[in-house]
Amino acid sequence: MASTSSLLCLLVFFFFSSTFLFLGTSVEGNPNYKEALAKSILFFQGQRSGRLPNSQEISWRFHSGLSDGSSANVDLTGGYYDAGDNVKFNFPMAFSTTMLSWATLEYGKRMGTEVGNAKAAIRWATDYLLKCATATPGKLYVGVGDPNTDHKCWERPEDMDTSRTVYWVTSSNPGSDVAGETAAALAAASMVFRKSDPSYARLLLKTAKNVMQFAMQYRGTYSDSLGSAVCPFYCSYSGYEDELLWGATWLLRATHDVSYFHFIQSLGANKATDIFSWDNKYAGARVLLSRRTLVENDKAFEPFKQQAEDFICHILPNSPSSSTQYTQGGLMYKLAESNLQYATSITFLLTTYGKYMSFAKHTFDCGGLYVTSNTLKALAKKQVDYILGDNPLQMSYMVGFGANYPRRIHHRGSSIPSLATHPQSFGCDGGFQPFYYTANRNPNILTGAIVGGPNQNDGYPDDRTDFSHSEPATYINAAIVGPLAYFAGSLTN
Repeated sequence: MASTSSLLCLLVFFFFSSTFLFLGTSVEGNPNYKEALAKSILFFQGQRSGRLPNSQEISWRFHSGLSDGSSANVDLTGGYYDAGDNVKFNFPMAFSTTMLSWATLEYGKRMGTEVGNAKAAIRWATDYLLKCATATPGKLYVGVGDPNTDHKCWERPEDMDTSRTVYWVTSSNPGSDVAGETAAALAAASMVFRKSDPSYARLLLKTAKNVMQFAMQYRGTYSDSLGSAVCPFYCSYSGYEDELLWGATWLLRATHDVSYFHFIQSLGANKATDIFSWDNKYAGARVLLSRRTLVENDKAFEPFKQQAEDFICHILPNSPSSSTQYTQGGLMYKLAESNLQYATSITFLLTTYGKYMSFAKHTFDCGGLYVTSNTLKALAKKQVDYILGDNPLQMSYMVGFGANYPRRIHHRGSSIPSLATHPQSFGCDGGFQPFYYTANRNPNILTGAIVGGPNQNDGYPDDRTDFSHSEPATYINAAIVGPLAYFAGSLTN
């Protein structure tokens, strides 16, 4: 039997332990998913390149990149800057577009009034991608802006004085990966606009078919063709086979043309994976293909369902085959740099496969772990809630959401006074000393931006120079739009 003093010490220990846990855990309950959804879409306005419309709500941004494409005698204005820099990398931009389109297709009815804003965000990208695919026969333009010179500068997009070099792939210098992803984006978007703008949808789908044919016919990675123009920034580390699978999967859904199914079968893409990102699309394609079995009861797609479930068994924390680390606070942790891109992308697959499982009243087994649709939805909700503030720091990793969020994000436009307050140009080096190397908060709020996120110990320094944790990106946000719409709709549906 313990002594009285021992019991007292034990009680004190539990008191302070529980107090610590209480202080480190959000007590706000369910976050406002509808507000987060609206802001996650609004973020894309802050990434716009080109001539901004009168409807622009992020008012500290102005026109930029108005001569993009001129060095190649084509119009390549528009599109999005990928992250905190001023470069237009089409590979991640197209992936972001595909994910926004998938979110709208799956969860558009749950978006409420935000569905129009989601379509506007998609169209800002597809208008640009159409130019890239049709401006010059035999060429697919895949980016604007020299990343090596751009990354040596810290200046607003409105002030850009770096080289706006244009990059492309051709039959002799192929890029099956970037072409396959572009085809996926255009095909997915074509379904989004099928009812609201049929002629635009037809143009998107026609272009998607042509770009996919180019991707299939001329094989090779764009990294090999373009070298330092895309590496190490957005190298195609996983090769191009996953983009061929991904592009064909989206064209199959958009057209129901069985030739795409035969092509998918010919790829023999059986590689196991425990990741989903702008670079690696295997898991996304398999979840999308499994829809044919679970929702449409087409048994020919059963192998893809098995592959999708193998992927999920690598994600679930209690699965015997799990290869996914979780922080003490419960965040999925894949890689040290910009980890939230993986958390949001995988969360999208969890909610979507869970949706298909609900429809089919389907369950499966991970080596003895019984998995239901609610299993996946609960894990997805945990990830979304963590990002929105239910975490040990009680910090929202979405800028402008909640009271405590990152104030020093790694983003040129956000960190430098806008043209409205400082009309004079800062130039390439002008922003470093006063605005980059400072502990001051960013003067412009990039509403809705989700940063790279905390480290494996749930820590976040809020340091602008720590880009792997403090930089937002289009592909982080694009992937969370679907889950946010799902949970926003769940409150009323």
